[in-house]
Amino acid sequence: MKSLGVLLTCPMDSYLEEELSRRHSLFRLWQPPPEKRSEFLRENAGDIRAVVGNTSVGADAEMIDALPALEIVASFSVGLDKVDLGKCREKGIRVTNTPDVLTDDVADLAIALSIATLRRICGADRYLRSGSWKNNGDFRLCSKVWNGFVSA
Repeated sequence: MKSLGVLLTCPMDSYLEEELSRRHSLFRLWQPPPEKRSEFLRENAGDIRAVVGNTSVGADAEMIDALPALEIVASFSVGLDKVDLGKCREKGIRVTNTPDVLTDDVADLAIALSIATLRRICGADRYLRSGSWKNNGDFRLCSKVWNGFVSA
């Protein structure tokens, strides 16, 4: 049985690339110079059944049309902005992505930024590092989060 041909659209996580290479026939779209990529796709079109992209390079209508054996487009990202969903729907090509992988991290960062803003952490850090406290005294009072309430 012939190995599944996977087109990786741009360099990504080294572990991902190694695993795809180990398990499948991996085609790296960025290896040929840009002026030779259309030729590269034509030469390998019959073997490529999957495209793996991300928020940088996905699968546009031109690429999808150039790959007649294409069955799936996987976006190694939350969004699908770089995938022509209409063209995929028209050709019956499955599309997948990695939703919710950053949801908890984004929430954590939002909390951290809220606290940093209320407590003026960045301003206080600059004040301290610049030595302003020597001539200007204490840093101004700031807000805090306490028991779920913001106080001044």
